[in-house]
Amino acid sequence: MKMTVRQKLIVVCAYGLCLVSAPDIKAYEEIPIADSGSLSGTVYLDGKVPMPKGYNLTTVPDRVYCGRISDGKGWRLLQPFDVGPKGEFRRVVVYLEGIDKGKPFEEYTPPRIEAIDCRFLPFINVVRDQHDIVVVNMDPAMHDIQAYETSKLGPRVLFNIPLPISQRYPHEAGLSTRVHKHYEGKTVTQSVKMTRDRKIFSMQCGFHPYMESWALVADHPYYAVADEEGRFELSDIPPGTYQIKVWHPYVREDIIQTIAIEPNKQTSIVLKVEAPIGRLYANQMVENAYARYTITEDTLSQILPTVEQQSINAD
Repeated sequence: MKMTVRQKLIVVCAYGLCLVSAPDIKAYEEIPIADSGSLSGTVYLDGKVPMPKGYNLTTVPDRVYCGRISDGKGWRLLQPFDVGPKGEFRRVVVYLEGIDKGKPFEEYTPPRIEAIDCRFLPFINVVRDQHDIVVVNMDPAMHDIQAYETSKLGPRVLFNIPLPISQRYPHEAGLSTRVHKHYEGKTVTQSVKMTRDRKIFSMQCGFHPYMESWALVADHPYYAVADEEGRFELSDIPPGTYQIKVWHPYVREDIIQTIAIEPNKQTSIVLKVEAPIGRLYANQMVENAYARYTITEDTLSQILPTVEQQSINAD
């Protein structure tokens, strides 16, 4: 039976899709480790810390309660870069690239992400494919989770669900700047199920665009999140030469350094990430942004500075 040109094209395309959707992926292998080494170090951001994102509170919901985390001049700010006074780059993910066998995974504890003061915290996590995350609403304001997986192939929706508010709040709590207590709503547990070549997990609130949380999906146990001093440690590494990477969702360039792990020795390293320059996001804050919108005195009276700013002023 003869096939038309169109039929042939359909067959060829279907065959090609089969090749793409059924790759030969070698899974991570857990093996006994003898004479292993370890790696520790500190991550620094080299250069000027990028400007934060800016959200004008006249154009987004809950400007009263969520506006408490503002600059006091009508702008809600989101600073994705957590940098210490000496340039310590905090809460970035450090991991070994391409390691296919080594120590077993530790017992998995699902990361807990809190919606608190209209922020998702922590901002950066490490998660595992086919495992759970836990999200809880600590605010009297309505939030929800819009979760995505993404990569160079583009994003895909994983789930979209509401975050329940604690019943301990009075009905009008979300409309008041005077409510500062945090009560835990019903815990929401969701499984992260990624598809091929997507290793970045992202969460946003559908009501509040300034609420974000990001995670890198671990396919082996040699991942760490830098602490408050930018420090990290990876243990029980098979001896050999590896590439170590630093990941942050708004650093576009790959940060890679080659290291050698020797038997029964600890290797120390300093990782410097060049601060990105230029416009990183569409709503990047600028130096003189306040003239762009007319904020009335009545609105300003309802928008208080951040909790952190209030404590600084109190000192």
